[in-house]
Amino acid sequence: MAFPNRVVSVNKIDSLKWEIPVGAFPGMHVPAIIFASDALMTKIREDRTLIQAAGVATLPGVIEKVVVLPDAHEGYGFPIGGVAALDCETGGISPGGIGYDINCGVRILRTNLTANEVKPHIPELLDEMFENVPSGVGSKAKLRIDRANINEVMERGSEWAVENGYGTKKDLEHTEEGGRMKAADSRAVSDDAKKRGMPQCGSLGAGNHFLEVQKVNEVFDAEAVKAFGITGKDQVTIMIHTGSRGLGHQVCSDYLRKMETEYPQLASKLPDRELIYAPAGSHLAEEYLGAMSAAANFAWANRQLITHWVRESFQKVFRKDADSLGLELIYDVCHNVCKVEEHNGRKCFVHRKGATRAFPKGRPELSHDYRHIGQPVLLPGNMGTASYILVGQEKAMTETFGSTAHGAGRVKSRHAAIAAHRGSDVKAKLAEMGIIVRCQSLEVVAEEAPDAYKDIDEVARVSHEAGIATRAVRLVPMGVVKG
Repeated sequence: MAFPNRVVSVNKIDSLKWEIPVGAFPGMHVPAIIFASDALMTKIREDRTLIQAAGVATLPGVIEKVVVLPDAHEGYGFPIGGVAALDCETGGISPGGIGYDINCGVRILRTNLTANEVKPHIPELLDEMFENVPSGVGSKAKLRIDRANINEVMERGSEWAVENGYGTKKDLEHTEEGGRMKAADSRAVSDDAKKRGMPQCGSLGAGNHFLEVQKVNEVFDAEAVKAFGITGKDQVTIMIHTGSRGLGHQVCSDYLRKMETEYPQLASKLPDRELIYAPAGSHLAEEYLGAMSAAANFAWANRQLITHWVRESFQKVFRKDADSLGLELIYDVCHNVCKVEEHNGRKCFVHRKGATRAFPKGRPELSHDYRHIGQPVLLPGNMGTASYILVGQEKAMTETFGSTAHGAGRVKSRHAAIAAHRGSDVKAKLAEMGIIVRCQSLEVVAEEAPDAYKDIDEVARVSHEAGIATRAVRLVPMGVVKG
């Protein structure tokens, strides 16, 4: 039985913070805390985000609070834009708290090029990337991954790609977890998932996934941008957004079924079966953590391969090598994942679904290059507005389990966006704004229309003013490749 579409009691704490108190929904163990402005809260109230957050607060072992971030919207079981920490002894791990696209994530590369240098070449550059990086529904990669090496890809992630010539050691240093979750266990991944993943490693996919050529529009934090290798306005960057493709989707589906079958008594007690979980210490919790980590590694390898082919595209168009073009990875973050972390002295499964880790300076998990400023946080917007790089702050550790938003967050479903727009009209409107789009499907362009998303500037502002991750750079699109 899905959550009823009902209103829960919400108290306003201050201009950017709200609370669903314990007792607002039956069985809540902890409150749900929402970070949103009045304008964003109006959008969040339009779907079942709040009732889903209250439902998550009923799970056993949930620690302190459920966090809802300013880009939040309704998801499968857990809201997208949500964070929950479940105790590693009394809680559990839930696929609904991670999502189907395990380690859907974002990475950004900088260049030494300016917007004026790149603008005349945008059509050719997009054509090259469109040709080099397979995209679209069911897209298959040009690199052949077979049964002999799919397990190694899942076990070693970006390390596997770099060792096979698709990147540099610096790429690994600038990737969350070094591009590899060591808990990965390829044996826990089904043959069906492996079959779906083998032809897709090194492909973009469709939906909200993209390659975007951007330029720096505004600099907020001089120290941070210096560490990023950004020198000022109009410098060109490239953002890559994709995940674990069909492999991650299958892993999620497989383990949802396994948990529902093995723990029917748990499912029957939950306010929504989509919250099903494997109890901490169970064999199924261990198996799912291994399979989820393997899918996360597959996603990192996927983005690393795409990075290599993006670099090749720039090299071909500008007839320079990667070093001359300054094509260096600033950072790669995942935003659909569960990690074992310690918060306030308790070891817990931190579920980040549509949420980005935002650790502050000094944390040993961070790359040496960023340990003095804090973790880069990447917030992609929509095709017609902007994206941001933020920096994690100490306050996030007490307020949000070291997390912040992952992007703009939808306000229209894909179906509603398609009903409201023609893809050709959206594409033409973006062209009038100076943003060129290459796509496999005009339907995808319609479903990704800019007004299908929340205001990214407002999402970034709330994160910044709440002090959980502060703005460093605002970027605007020049050209986009969509599936």
